[in-house]
Amino acid sequence: MNKKFANYFLYMLIFIFLSMSILSGAEVINNYDLTLPERIYVDSYLAQEIDDYIGMALDYAIYYKNDEYVNDININEAMIHILDNNAVEPILNNYKLELEEDTYKFLYKHIEKCLNDEELKYAKFSYERNVVKEITQDYLNGTDSDFINLSKDLAKQLFAIMKGNVNIPSCDLIVVSIITDQGPMIAILKMDYVNNFTHEVEFIDGEIGVKLVSQLAGLPRSGHKIQKAAFIKPVRESDSFNLYVLDRQGKRQGEDEYGANYFMNSFLGCEVVVNDRDNTKRFLNATESFVRRYISEDASLAEKVRSLTREALQNDESINIREVSEKLFNGNEEFKDSYNVFMTGNCEEEFKVDEQYVDKKLKRIRLKIDKDIDLYITEESYKDLSKFEIKRNGDGSIDMIIKHVINYIQK
Repeated sequence: MNKKFANYFLYMLIFIFLSMSILSGAEVINNYDLTLPERIYVDSYLAQEIDDYIGMALDYAIYYKNDEYVNDININEAMIHILDNNAVEPILNNYKLELEEDTYKFLYKHIEKCLNDEELKYAKFSYERNVVKEITQDYLNGTDSDFINLSKDLAKQLFAIMKGNVNIPSCDLIVVSIITDQGPMIAILKMDYVNNFTHEVEFIDGEIGVKLVSQLAGLPRSGHKIQKAAFIKPVRESDSFNLYVLDRQGKRQGEDEYGANYFMNSFLGCEVVVNDRDNTKRFLNATESFVRRYISEDASLAEKVRSLTREALQNDESINIREVSEKLFNGNEEFKDSYNVFMTGNCEEEFKVDEQYVDKKLKRIRLKIDKDIDLYITEESYKDLSKFEIKRNGDGSIDMIIKHVINYIQK
């Protein structure tokens, strides 16, 4: 029985138990807590077991959400404010954005792109008093429904930090209230300005002249990456994290610790939480680094390590570095020891595999062959011997054979 089938079977079993419990009288409250009315304990013969069913469902994440990834996004309301580091005060907007089709699409694509970004981190608010946490939680929990003032308070907080460091770039701050499959969230998008050009028409001696004019305060287009963003959830003590954070570091910021970390440390007041996705990503990246450093001249062994690593990630629920090293370098103690030392220095020695990240990351394989050949191939075709085959020559080199080509195009 493979891993996915076993998980599916277990999920279905728990779902049946949970359904029976709910039909017996359980009430679902606001996507976060499942409460049990007193009448259940009188009327239902399942009462003694229902708490166990709920715990099992929460543990396997089939109760309202299958994972921690955000898949569905609906924009409720949005605000934009101007934070110019050269100005004395921020320009605070008093009106919500009109969510017409183009505006909605612009915001949606940026939010979606941020939430799918590989550099997105999970984080928890620090235990110290935190302005961003307090004002967003008041709104998310229904204590304060004034979205305009919430967005202004966030803008003021960030602007005060910007005024303390000239290296923080000016921006438009967009604050968005969104509803997702993971519950309601406040999205904070720091839209650093990009230099665009537009045309300007002028009349010169009665004649029409057109020239290019630089726009220094252009917003990043929906296809561009935002440097810094946050998506704040309602805080629950049982949650492993409180917010998603995108905090891409600019080249200049590495020179200044305060400037580099202002968004997470000073503004959001949070710390990164290492989760299954981070561990899976680090393991995959560390494996590739190990191959390039230690066995770059042995294509046969390098291919074996990469293939067995992919198989382990796709077939195993968890990874143990020492168990993997046994599979990769059985009988070669030198490589085994080097691998164990290198990998444990770059990732957790044991962790649970993030299946969704693996499915997305390994869907396509990109190969750079002898520095001058690029090959993109799907995982399915890579494993299909009727289409693609690796032939080992016995001297450390390999032949990569593309078979039965019927159609191809030249680009």
